[in-house]
Amino acid sequence: MNPLKKKPRTKSQTSIPSKPEWMKVRISFPKEADPVAIVRNQVAGKRLNTVCESASCPNLNHCWSRKTATYMLSGDICTRRCGYCDVAFGKPGALDPDEPLRVANSVLELELNHVVLTAVNRDDLADGGAGHFAETVRQIRKLRPNCVIEVLIPDFKAKQTSLDCLYESMPNIINHNIETVKELFSHVAPQKNYERSLFVLKNIAEQGFVTKSGIILGLGEKDEHIEACLKDLFHSGVRMLTIGQYLQPTPSHYPLQRYVTPEEFQLWKTVAVKIGFKHVSSGPLVRSSYHADEQIDSVEALNS
Repeated sequence: MNPLKKKPRTKSQTSIPSKPEWMKVRISFPKEADPVAIVRNQVAGKRLNTVCESASCPNLNHCWSRKTATYMLSGDICTRRCGYCDVAFGKPGALDPDEPLRVANSVLELELNHVVLTAVNRDDLADGGAGHFAETVRQIRKLRPNCVIEVLIPDFKAKQTSLDCLYESMPNIINHNIETVKELFSHVAPQKNYERSLFVLKNIAEQGFVTKSGIILGLGEKDEHIEACLKDLFHSGVRMLTIGQYLQPTPSHYPLQRYVTPEEFQLWKTVAVKIGFKHVSSGPLVRSSYHADEQIDSVEALNS
């Protein structure tokens, strides 16, 4: 079997529960002005990757219809295999030195005011891919200087040299997702470390950057564990927070325990605001970069 392919389904695995109505996204627009096609052609034409496609995001059509996308740097093969993620796992190829400029040109042509850059884990690289992030930020700054740049980074194994390399490029927002509660970390993301992620977030905040993180629900977490995680994030300097629903990509991924209701997401938003978070996006369809362009006012407030 090709090790770069995503995990296949097997007959012995249980089926994924059907989505409730609140998880179904319906979009319609005229074919002659199809913004999804515009973004798709832009991405394909410049040989770029998006996390929207690689991670099988349920919001792809919705976000692309708004002419927004999250660029995924450093290829589409990840060096870590997390139970919740649909990005392919294996041995990545060499970095493409032209990718940063191609991303910047795409941002310019789409006239983006807010762009999100993420990447696969590149544990095969000495800096974890931090330099590639930094160069992409610099190229965007040259071509689209007023664009708000948000980077959604891996933990870089908490190497200070890698983090400093990223800091030097001066992105507007630095996001590192915690993903799940401490009690489930070893099961859901065994190659990651809860305390290491909190260290990275605290390091980012101490450098004065707007610091963001996110958690997904429906993995089997308990209410007290969610609240403890939110407090850990806040005490680590996180001020922008996303809370969304876990969607099991295939039966071979970590099993979905339940669909969290919209009312519960609203409750967790209330809890997060009481803890002290300045911007909270909480809902079944929320992802770390979902409607990120609408957070510009919050970024300006946090920087003031």
